[in-house]
Amino acid sequence: MYRFVDKNGCQVKLVFDEAGFGKEAKHIWVVCRYKDKWLLTSHRTRGLEFPGGKVEHGEALSDAANREVWEETGAKIKSLHYIGMYEVTCRQNVMYKAIYFAEISVLIQRNSYHETNGPVLLEDFPDSLKTDPSFSFIMKDKVLNYTLEQLARKQLVKL
Repeated sequence: MYRFVDKNGCQVKLVFDEAGFGKEAKHIWVVCRYKDKWLLTSHRTRGLEFPGGKVEHGEALSDAANREVWEETGAKIKSLHYIGMYEVTCRQNVMYKAIYFAEISVLIQRNSYHETNGPVLLEDFPDSLKTDPSFSFIMKDKVLNYTLEQLARKQLVKL
């Protein structure tokens, strides 16, 4: 288990196993690859980040991942892999978020991307990611670093 404090001063715990924390995740975060590039979305207020969001009532986590990726990027998922879960404790609130890795089969231009400005493809992350204001705070904590390491260990990506 990894533990750290995020950019907002919240306590974060991160695990990479199926059991997670023994709690049901109500949010998902999907690290996406399309044609050897990272597929992010441009959130209207937070900036560049991987797709994700809340799981709707009665919705399976994998279905939420497919829906959020489609809504925020116009992408269809070819393969989806559960990676892990993180817990964020901020003041009295605790949130559980499941992490997935998705390989994208097709990217379709849409008229609307819900609360985002649509897809953004990156060859690699800039060295200035942690200080670059165009990236969301979600991309600036250790969850991304540890997740990328896990993806490399599972041979899902080459770093």
